[in-house]
Amino acid sequence: MKVGIVGGGQLARMLALAGYPLGVQFQVLDPAADACAGQVAPLIQGDYHDENRLAQLAAWADVATFDFENVPAAAAAILERQTMVYPPAEALAVAQDRLAEKTLFWELGIPIPAFATVDSLVELYGAVARVELPAVLKTRRLGYDGKGQWVLRTEADIEQAWRVLGNVPLLLESFVPFEREVSVLAVRGRSGETAFYPLVENQHRDGILWQSQAPFHAPELERQGFDYARRLLERLNYVGVLAVEFFVRDGRLIANEMAPRVHNSGHWTIEGAVTSQFENHLRAVLGLPLGSTAAMGCSVMLNCIGDLPEPAAALAVPGAHYHAYGKAPRPGRKVGHVTLWADDPAALRAGLDQLAPLVDASSG
Repeated sequence: MKVGIVGGGQLARMLALAGYPLGVQFQVLDPAADACAGQVAPLIQGDYHDENRLAQLAAWADVATFDFENVPAAAAAILERQTMVYPPAEALAVAQDRLAEKTLFWELGIPIPAFATVDSLVELYGAVARVELPAVLKTRRLGYDGKGQWVLRTEADIEQAWRVLGNVPLLLESFVPFEREVSVLAVRGRSGETAFYPLVENQHRDGILWQSQAPFHAPELERQGFDYARRLLERLNYVGVLAVEFFVRDGRLIANEMAPRVHNSGHWTIEGAVTSQFENHLRAVLGLPLGSTAAMGCSVMLNCIGDLPEPAAALAVPGAHYHAYGKAPRPGRKVGHVTLWADDPAALRAGLDQLAPLVDASSG
């Protein structure tokens, strides 16, 4: 079984590491010569628009997949003409454009914040009048980890936000005063078989995921999240892992965004679930039976941003598991994560009190 991965970051790296015990082979396409997945799988260095490189990957692979959602639509189309591609190109197209994403959520009856499209300063003033402040101005494309966003709290913020973001199509969303953020990770196989991981609670810092805890015990919220994710899986004829991020407000979920790939908030599944999100994504795209998504005990994943803690100090915490991505340290860069596993919430809290300061001290 041969899997080609477009994108050579840490998600591709962890997909390969999960696939080798299954007997899967990998090749990775990435523009960067030092892409970290190239440390664990053969790397085809080339631009995502390079038809020759795409054809090389497609000719070798039984199936192609992605480690990020902003693969050019033209690249996905080239791959689809030559090999099987999962998730489908439509899912990538929807996730790449916040307007398309919000429209799909609305069509499927998935709650979303009020929003309006913005293509000029005049339209921005009109959108503010309709959506009301506070609101968040976002680029429609290429925003992630808090990039391409500006919170408008008063009318004095409008023109400054336009000067910073106003050269591309935008979306204005009502600001949601959420109580917490959660995510649902779902997986659907080629046969239509579906499975859902337990609800995850997430905390962000400066727009970047800081930590995820699982399982988050909230049966009604979990029921809602599974229902909404299932609607997306079925509408898109989806294959692979799909992550959907939600705000929690007044006992209900409000959708923020989706990611058609394995997701940072699912890294805990490597040690904390019967089958990791990475193995289940591969099982799905290869047409293999899905594995159990049940949690084992409880887990928290801490992102290492900028730099890594000392391995010896982190691993001295009982239940800690250390994941370095093979990236050079750099401010704001995800260079690894540490997962803490425990039998019960009390033990998890005790370990987190030891581990979190070590990770925080190295981050920046």
